Amino acid sequence: MTTRTTHPGPPPATGPVIGLDLGGTKIAAALVGPDGAVLARHTLATPATEGAGAVLDALCTAARAVDRGAVAVGVAAAGVVDPLSGTVTSATDSIRGWAGTALGTGLADRTGLPVACDNDVRATAGPELAATGGEHASLLFAAVGTGVGGALACDGRMLHGAAGIAGHLGHLPSPDADGLDCTCGGTGHLEAVASGPGITALYERLTGRAADRLQTVAERAAAGDGGAVRAITTGARAMGRALGGLANALGPDRVVVGGGVPGIGPLYWDALTDAFTGELMPPLRRLRPAAPLHGADAAVLGAAALTTTVPLHRPGAQP
Repeated sequence: MTTRTTHPGPPPATGPVIGLDLGGTKIAAALVGPDGAVLARHTLATPATEGAGAVLDALCTAARAVDRGAVAVGVAAAGVVDPLSGTVTSATDSIRGWAGTALGTGLADRTGLPVACDNDVRATAGPELAATGGEHASLLFAAVGTGVGGALACDGRMLHGAAGIAGHLGHLPSPDADGLDCTCGGTGHLEAVASGPGITALYERLTGRAADRLQTVAERAAAGDGGAVRAITTGARAMGRALGGLANALGPDRVVVGGGVPGIGPLYWDALTDAFTGELMPPLRRLRPAAPLHGADAAVLGAAALTTTVPLHRPGAQP
């Protein structure tokens, strides 16, 4: 798909904005008022197998379902997203043909509204950075679920990096994942051992027993299954060590760990925390990972906030 050069303007005039959270299975939409209140909600299934055009059409449908005089749209999207160009620069096959999509201009043309876009994890981390306080606040944010995503902010600014790739923590090398295939096509990356599927696969390798999902492994660990305990703590320690090393490099004021995997219970969280603190240099010894402050609305609120923090892509731009 052809990408187009746009000329981002200033933040939109005060008024409600639409926040869209695009995942591989669901699109969540919310109309967010200037005070941050959610004024309307809508969800629909992501047509992930139907191609990028169908996904952009579905995003437009979701936006229109909540539109009550919105002045802009913010999109938190799966994949590697470059907010400057508004393009999905890389993506897995969870959404067919998503890599290369001109997300910003494509959605702006469909909705008739200026559109800001970013990676879903970075967008979700935005409200956490705001809550950290101070214009020079720094944040290390990890989202551990089906994959391992992340976001980095330094001196009050979210880091995007070349092609929007900054913050993809799951693709750090990890000794615990040595030789394991990663979803990115490489081997030995953190995601292969620390994600939900990674922990589940490790349990199956250790025990020879099948497990349909991470929650099954967690239930077996709670019942005293040593292989389940080992799989969970191995994944958690790998994540904790990686975050501890990054904390030494970034010097964050806060470290936030969200996603579905930490929710399996204290076995995972305690192992992650112990490994994290074991890596810290003396000036950071009091730093501890924390759960996110925001709940189910974090992604749509973060998406809405993009309209004032990253470039806007406007309808009607020509190739």
